[in-house]
Amino acid sequence: MIYLDNSATTQPHKEVLETFVKASEQYYGNPASLHKIGNDAENLLESARKQITQILNMDHAVFTSGGTESNNLAILGTAAAYAHRGRHIISSNIEHASVLKPLEELEKRGFEITRLTVNKSGHINLDELKNALRNDTILVTLMHINNEIGVINPIADIKKLLKGTRTFLHTDAVQSVGKVPLDKEDMPDLLSFSAHKLHGLKGSGILAFNDVQPAAILYGGGQEFGYRSGTVPVPHAAAAAKALRIAQPNPQFMDWNKSLREFFSSFDDIMVISPENAAPHILSIAMKGVKGEILVSGLQDESIIVSTSSACSSKNKRTSHVIEALDIPPAYRDGVIRISFGAFTDQQDISDFQQAFKKVHRIIKGV
Repeated sequence: MIYLDNSATTQPHKEVLETFVKASEQYYGNPASLHKIGNDAENLLESARKQITQILNMDHAVFTSGGTESNNLAILGTAAAYAHRGRHIISSNIEHASVLKPLEELEKRGFEITRLTVNKSGHINLDELKNALRNDTILVTLMHINNEIGVINPIADIKKLLKGTRTFLHTDAVQSVGKVPLDKEDMPDLLSFSAHKLHGLKGSGILAFNDVQPAAILYGGGQEFGYRSGTVPVPHAAAAAKALRIAQPNPQFMDWNKSLREFFSSFDDIMVISPENAAPHILSIAMKGVKGEILVSGLQDESIIVSTSSACSSKNKRTSHVIEALDIPPAYRDGVIRISFGAFTDQQDISDFQQAFKKVHRIIKGV
């Protein structure tokens, strides 16, 4: 099988698995315990935390169960902690569900949410963001890289726009950490990521932050400095730090993305959805008059694994909210598939994909 669905999840690095197993065997103590075994586990936990904060250039890091919990803690926690300043939040209409759903919940609690629109390529308008800012805006939450089409938000420019205000910036960086890094001088106030998107393990996320103190959304024993109660899984933390340490942007992604764009341009019924300046590891296309599931199934028959959209919504029969937000001709909206590269992708995979796609395309067209 050739796996080209790395935006859904990634195959763990061998070194990450080795770290997890070693930590599970040798550092199995509860880091909150006072005895030596607990202290050893705590030391490993804090070593992992320090590595992560140093790599990200952030002051604090809280270990969570994944990107979804990290986004929820950032949004719900910041809203609860700073509601006395205001109850207005700005986001966009193409965020991940783990951002959209907490915002919907906050609306039920009396917060006002402004959702920025995007143009036909998926970009927000900075002037629209500027005009949406108010004295009672406490949070802007915008993803760095969109998980479905790869469009990149200008986080550094957004950060500059918020300078001098009391508005915090949260960035869902699940699709960018380890692939398209942010400039260390322009990190947001809160940043979410998930280890399994960069060849780490599922069930392991991080919320990193600087001069902000979100309120807890889980209550219990007060672990993680009170931000996130529950016994911290030290092996997951160590493995997440390992995955982050060995993650490296791959310059070949850009070459493969370009070659596939040129490849798809030879088909008169294929539309490239991802904009030219999108993240190099994500490429979304659409076939006219065909459901994306047909393409996914046909490619799987040729041992190629891709997806229709976000893994979190691919089993939902509705058109993706991201695709609905773009100016895509109706004939193409149901035919979207996403190709995404990872650390184990190579040139042969790209060549094999092209050959398989041509075969599947001929079969679908009946020629």
